[in-house]
Amino acid sequence: MMTEVILYLLTGAVAGLSAGLLGIGGGLIIVPILFFIFSSQQLAAEHIMHMALATSLATIIVTSVSSAWAHHKRGAVLWPIVFNLSPGILIGAWLGAMFASTLASTILKPVFGVFELLVAIHLLVNYKPARHTTSISRTKSITGGTVIGSISAVVGIGGGTLTVPFLLWHSISIRNAVASSAACGFPIAVAGTAAYVISGWNIEGLPAYTLGYVNLPAFAMIIITSMITAPAGAALAHKLPERTLRVFFALFLLVLSFKMLLL
Repeated sequence: MMTEVILYLLTGAVAGLSAGLLGIGGGLIIVPILFFIFSSQQLAAEHIMHMALATSLATIIVTSVSSAWAHHKRGAVLWPIVFNLSPGILIGAWLGAMFASTLASTILKPVFGVFELLVAIHLLVNYKPARHTTSISRTKSITGGTVIGSISAVVGIGGGTLTVPFLLWHSISIRNAVASSAACGFPIAVAGTAAYVISGWNIEGLPAYTLGYVNLPAFAMIIITSMITAPAGAALAHKLPERTLRVFFALFLLVLSFKMLLL
């Protein structure tokens, strides 16, 4: 049990540090590491990915509030845009998590691995979408929010890797895009977690101390250290070259993605 606690604390520390450094990465790190930890515990293989995804989203409920509040105090969150995107995000995250719950872990594992690989490549290339002056209409908000929410729930992330490019495409500054994306992570995490809790309710073969598919000990331990290291990561981000951070984080994601795809 002590070994598991230490691993959960380290997972939270690394996830919080990376999220603070680049504003993304919590779920991208938590999901694969939890998958490896749960696999080592010899839990039912058919539930491992669902537990990793659900637990990751549960931690994002807490961290997104902390992050959004920090950005809000600096006046960077564009709340009208967040509120417009939220209905679609809630619908998409709920449907995405419910859909993922019907898939086998053997399918979810390579899906996550490919997504993480694409994020790593994106970081290395540092592609920035062309800016457009078109406003985010109600239809675009619902459609975009639904797509962002559904994909995020399927791969257990807060959606920053999808929300930020969407906002940049519509000529939102990077500062406001990152801040608003942090706020959008809350409805993604709430709807996705709720769906995983309900879909995992009364499922046989889950370990003790789970709420649906959410592993409560892992959730608690990850939250403790991620909340501590995220501010440290943010402070460190101002001292290190962005290119160095991107390459280091991308290489780390490449290793995790290959392990997910090949093991």
